[in-house]
Amino acid sequence: MKTLSLKQPFAELILQGKKKIELRKWNTKFRGEFFIHASKTPDKESMSKFGFTSLPTGCIVGKAFLKEVKKYKNEAEHKKDKNLHLASSFWEYQK
Repeated sequence: MKTLSLKQPFAELILQGKKKIELRKWNTKFRGEFFIHASKTPDKESMSKFGFTSLPTGCIVGKAFLKEVKKYKNEAEHKKDKNLHLASSFWEYQK
């Protein structure tokens, strides 16, 4: 089965259903169930921002299902989905 590696707390936020869109610079034709791997090094700033002090790292933490891929064409589209992807900036994602 395919696996996607994410820093904590983003892996946990996906498992909790709070983060429904994961932003990537690359596209994929894959659709279906995959494992979520929490990378060994958490994003300390985001851990604090989302109220976490400790989460598992360096292991598979759950599964998710990729059903669709969306390409943001502009900042307005990106901003409209902010509560689904939790990213701070369109331009940060575009780098």
